[in-house]
Amino acid sequence: MVDCRRFYEEAVELGVEIFCGVPDSLFKEFCSYLQDRCLPSEHVVVANEGAGIALATGCHLASGGLGFVYMQNSGLGNAINPLLSLTSRDVYSVPLVLMIGWRGEPGTDDEPQHLPQGRATLPLLEDLEVGCRVLPEETEEAIRCLREVTESARAGSCPEAIIVRRGTFDSYTSVGSVDDAYEMVREEAIMLLIEYLNPTDLVVSTTGKISRELHEIRRLSGIGSPAQDFLMVGSMGHASQIALGLALRQPGRRVICLDGDGSVIMHMGSLAVVGGLAPENFVHVVLNNGCHDSVGGQPTVGLEIDIPAIAAACGYRYTKSVTTAADMKVSLAELPAAGGPALVEVRISRGSRQGLGRPQELPRESKRGFMKFVKP
Repeated sequence: MVDCRRFYEEAVELGVEIFCGVPDSLFKEFCSYLQDRCLPSEHVVVANEGAGIALATGCHLASGGLGFVYMQNSGLGNAINPLLSLTSRDVYSVPLVLMIGWRGEPGTDDEPQHLPQGRATLPLLEDLEVGCRVLPEETEEAIRCLREVTESARAGSCPEAIIVRRGTFDSYTSVGSVDDAYEMVREEAIMLLIEYLNPTDLVVSTTGKISRELHEIRRLSGIGSPAQDFLMVGSMGHASQIALGLALRQPGRRVICLDGDGSVIMHMGSLAVVGGLAPENFVHVVLNNGCHDSVGGQPTVGLEIDIPAIAAACGYRYTKSVTTAADMKVSLAELPAAGGPALVEVRISRGSRQGLGRPQELPRESKRGFMKFVKP
């Protein structure tokens, strides 16, 4: 397995001046090492993958140094525009190193949402004219691969990619921490929410552990109907716009968007669209633990910003931040009289219980059940 320290030190020796990106569990060990080792100006967890490409470009313009941008292969969708219209050798010709987690690698067992991403990864990079190499799983060979990639990026003045398989990096335990001082964890907050829902409410839950925990709570508690939940398994950052589409076409039904801080931050402009259209039946519940909990716990800026104030400035009619179960209950009870769009931020501690299950139903089957519930 690849030693995180040696890989990092070699990258710095090769001229990498900034590490940035959106974390992936396939290289969570390396991300944790970066978080512990680097200064804030040397390692940035960005809002989305395209922003990482742009940040690395700005640093290159300032010093001529290399940027190192990491992402899950699903993040290539966010990165396509700047890779083609910014860093391409036909445009500004910016050298940088990409590290891409290969979810859904052909021939491996993975979740349904990862399989098309896995099949498309290498062909997509070829179409983007980005050279790539699969990172070997032994440290010395991985370092040679990193050298070859950085040399190619510099020689061609263009992006070059490293593809990372699951289990490539050696284990690493972070010495840092995210604030865990809040009363509730995510699952407790979700339980309070579903106890408050009406039988006709529609729920859109963002990708990752939020959807997994909502599914598990429904299964174990028997409260409400699983059919009223649209459980996202991909497309991070787009939960609010799916919920908005439902709210606009089902004005007589209340629509709850169950979101996370990383998801909101990834496409924060969506708050302005919701606020501008102002659907009265739209409720936005943001579970904020200040980290990307589903992929290793790397921090976001969620606990350093005021999400309710941002939503209010975008036109949300009701906004509140709560940190306790009692305050969450009060806020949820206020929503019917307050009108929408409404946003409740619930600040929670990170972490989840062991053995958390996953929905066994295929996404397309879940979609059919949800649509039947929407329009029986």
